[in-house]
Formats: sequence, C-alpha cells, structure tokens
Amino acid sequence: MVEAATEAVSAVVRRNNVTISGRPDGPVMMFAHGYGCDQDMWRRLLPYFANDYKLVLFDYVGAGRSDVEAYDREKYGTLDGYASDLLEICGSLDLRDVILVAHSVSAMIAAIAAVREPDRFSRLVMVAPSPRYTNDAADGYVGGFSHQDIEGLLASLDSNYFAWAEALAPMAMGNPDSPELAEELRSSFCRANPSIARHFARVTFLSDTRAMLDEVDCDNLILQCSDDLLAPVEVGSYLHRHLARSTLVQMQATGHCPHVSAPGDTAEAILDYLKPRQ
Repeated sequence: MVEAATEAVSAVVRRNNVTISGRPDGPVMMFAHGYGCDQDMWRRLLPYFANDYKLVLFDYVGAGRSDVEAYDREKYGTLDGYASDLLEICGSLDLRDVILVAHSVSAMIAAIAAVREPDRFSRLVMVAPSPRYTNDAADGYVGGFSHQDIEGLLASLDSNYFAWAEALAPMAMGNPDSPELAEELRSSFCRANPSIARHFARVTFLSDTRAMLDEVDCDNLILQCSDDLLAPVEVGSYLHRHLARSTLVQMQATGHCPHVSAPGDTAEAILDYLKPRQ
C-alpha cells in the first residue's frame, strides 16, 4: 500500500515535472506559470525567496518538461482541469498553508483551486491577472479586447503558430529597450506543443471566471503592471473590488511579465505583502 502511494506521488511529479528547492523546512511558496511559459520563467524571481521558503514549481501538461502524453482535450477544455492538477500536486506532496504565486491565466486557475480547497492555501499572489480578456458591454466590464479581437488573435494562432508567437511576444513582454526579454518569451512559446498551445489559448482567452471571485476566501495580492497589453489597469481595479480580501499594488513595471522584466520590484512587492502586520 505504501509502495502504491509512493508510485502515485511519483506519477504526479513526473506528469507535471515538479521541482522543489529553497529551504526544506520553510513555508511553502508555489509558482504557477502563465500561458505559453514553463517554470523556467520564474528563475529570476526565485533567489529572492530561496533562503526562507520551500519553493515548489511545476509545468502544466503540455508545457516545459511535463508529460505530453497525459494531455486530455476534454479535461483541459476548461481552466478547471488545470486547477485539478494543481490541487493534485498539493495533495500528493501534502502541501499546506501554500503561498501560491500565479501569473496571468494561472491567477484564475489559482482562484478556482482556492475555492475548491480553501484550507490548502494561505495566500494568493496574482501577477498580471485577468478574469476575462474580452470586454462586456452589458455590465461595463473592460477586459481590454473585443470578442472580434480575440477571435482574430486565435485565428492568427491557428494559421501559423510560430509567426503568431513572433508577433505576440514583444507586445506581451513590453520593454522594447530589452529585446532579449521578448526573445525569451518567444522561445518559450515555441517550446510548447503547438497543438496543445492552440487549445490552451482558446481556453485562456475565452474564459470568464468573474462569477466565482466572491467565493475566494483567502488573502490576495494583485500585482497590476502599467502598459500591460493583456491586462489593462481596469482589470486590476475590477479584481480588487470583487476579491473581498485583496491588496492591489500598481507596479511601475511595464508589460505582462514583471517577474521576467522587473524581478527585483516584483519580489519587493511580494515580500512587503508577506510581512507580518502590526
């Protein structure tokens, strides 16, 4: 029975390429990467936490060095499938009081996971999050894109994934004075399995998780960047209004990936948020 349990844990670790570093007995800090990325995109941020926290990283199925054979289009046809994997990693490794740092679409995957197992997480750190990328005229919601914009983006992706990656990476990364950052993001896009990336893009950009925000019961930090093509400032304000226990920090960092372009500022904002309050 023990052997079976050990093998089950090993299967989850292999499936999502789970890696653990930092302080073995420290509080758990888990990192969930965004669309088109893998855990390597966190590497600039990790040194700021390695001495004090147990760092748990993973790749979503289809990204990085995950097990591509585990991909199931039905399971991963919604963000819930990714949330299930995240919770399975936590359960398999018996992770508790987790500080979950999640980028972009992973912030909403984290929110879903926190609603499903609220006792598993102590805090959510949402880096450039968005609960819906398309505008909603019915209630005045500003997501940054029209439905036609998103359909055009997805059509472009379906037509030529690598050309799409070439075009989107510099727009998403911002920071034109540091073109090597956009190149890193483009390379990350191109490492992903194209078929899976196309499916995940549709799930990501057509998702709408606004209805469940008021069910999130743990503390949240929202890191809102300036000049973010994918998550305009209105999105951060919306989340702050609808997440009852949230703190909104408007960063000076530009673009959609501050953990890549401004890791020091990003770490400082997170560490300040984690300080014990008097």
